[in-house]
Amino acid sequence: MAYRLLADIVVVVHFCFVLFVVFGGLLLFRWPLLMWLHIPAAIWGIVIEFAGWACPLTPLENYLWKAGGKGGYRTDFVQHYLTSVLYPDLLTREIQIILGFTALSVNLLVYWCVFSRPRHRR
Repeated sequence: MAYRLLADIVVVVHFCFVLFVVFGGLLLFRWPLLMWLHIPAAIWGIVIEFAGWACPLTPLENYLWKAGGKGGYRTDFVQHYLTSVLYPDLLTREIQIILGFTALSVNLLVYWCVFSRPRHRR
């Protein structure tokens, strides 16, 4: 049971990281210094997609699920909704590259908007 809970927590963290990679740049409109955390995260996420690598969290999730006897339990919210988003059945190399370009495009657009907006003096 503890392994399954840990696996679910890792999946949620993984999902939040993916969201941060793709949409985290939007937080810069409110917290510009977050850029120093977002840029490395975005680069990592985009490189993972372009290179076709697996995120280091993936083997950890698999280990925890196996250790927790995943196969014998009914699917819960985390596994049904979050896992299918992170690991779609039809994920191909071409789709990974499209996802990488999508993340790159979204982030370039957001950073362009953040840095091109006028600064207000207080």
